[in-house]
Order: sequence, then C-alpha cells, then structure tokens
Amino acid sequence: MQTVAVIDYGMGNLHSVAKALEHVGAGRVLITSDADVIREADRVVFPGVGAIRDCMAEIRRLGFDSLVREVSQDRPFLGICVGMQALLDHSEENGGVDCIGLFPGAVKFFGKDLHEDGEHLKVPHMGWNEVQQKVDHPLWHGIPDLARFYFVHSYYIAAGNPRQVVGGGHYGVDFAAALAEGSRFAVQFHPEKSHTHGLQLLQNFAAWDGRW
Repeated sequence: MQTVAVIDYGMGNLHSVAKALEHVGAGRVLITSDADVIREADRVVFPGVGAIRDCMAEIRRLGFDSLVREVSQDRPFLGICVGMQALLDHSEENGGVDCIGLFPGAVKFFGKDLHEDGEHLKVPHMGWNEVQQKVDHPLWHGIPDLARFYFVHSYYIAAGNPRQVVGGGHYGVDFAAALAEGSRFAVQFHPEKSHTHGLQLLQNFAAWDGRW
C-alpha cells in the first residue's frame, strides 16, 4: 500500500485533509513532522492555513524548506492554500516575507477596496468560485472546466511563469488558482472542503504518477 505524508508544521487543516485522502482511498495517510517519514512517503501533501510569516518561521525552524524542495522533485507533491503560497518566491503579507521559491511569482493582497462592476467585494475571498482549467493536467481528470471549488484567502498569487498556471480564478482580479511543474501541483482552494470536485482532485492525485 502506498503512503501519503501530510506535512505537519503546526499550521494546517491537517485532519480534514487526511480524512479526505483516506475517503478517496489514497492509501496509508500519515500526518507527520518526521523528515525521514516524509522522505520515505510515496506522495507528499503540504497544507497550510494562517499567516505566512508564522508559517515560514516554522517551516524554516524545522528545515522543511529544504525538505520540500527535495521531496517535491521526484514524487507527486500537492500544496494546498497557504501551503501553495509558501512555494512562491515572496509574499507581501506582514510587510513582506520570503518564501520557499519553487514557483516564481509573488503573493499579493486583494486590497481593502476591491470592486467589480461597481460592487464592493469582501476580503477575505471566502466561498465557492469557478476555476478555469488552463491546460489538460492529470489532476483535472473527471472534473469539468469552470467547476467550483471552496476558497478562503485574503492574498492571491501573481504567477511569474504563465506556463505554470494550470488553473485560473477571478475575484476582482485574475489570479492563479492552481500551479504545476513536473511532479509539483499546488492549489489555492481547499479540495478537502470542495465536495465532489475536490474529492475527485484528491483521487486523481492518489493515482497520479507525477509525470506531466
């Protein structure tokens, strides 16, 4: 049976992610902060919630920045929400925070005065939003284009390489809802809270060989 390591650095919605993975039959799901266990896993999930400065402080304290660079190179790797944002170069949250830098680009604030068509948009962006599939990626298998996923975020990703944007969202501004490169895939939304389509994405991740 394959193992899926859910990285625990104290800043993620770990149990709901793990239960969703178990629900789709992803294999033996381990919530762990043990670097050796993570290195030995067949697949790795990197979730996250909260303030990026606190997240990055814990990631660096535990040495998980270098670990994430290592394990995401040679096996299926999924970043979720702040776990996705942490993979970018830099976030402007909390006055500016350097991140892991696996994907070029920046994490930017939606702003306090976000409008569209004369309507004020609330920040954080919270709720269901369409995701436009930019490319035919294995993790989109069985999921219709413009399917709705559940988001909770005040900051959005401005990708540095448009070719890595495999899913796009819009909330006052266009933003990267999903990024991919090699065996790495990352999403701004919460698949574990996105019902049928989110579970399908996790099932696709469990079956993916990491090639694209």
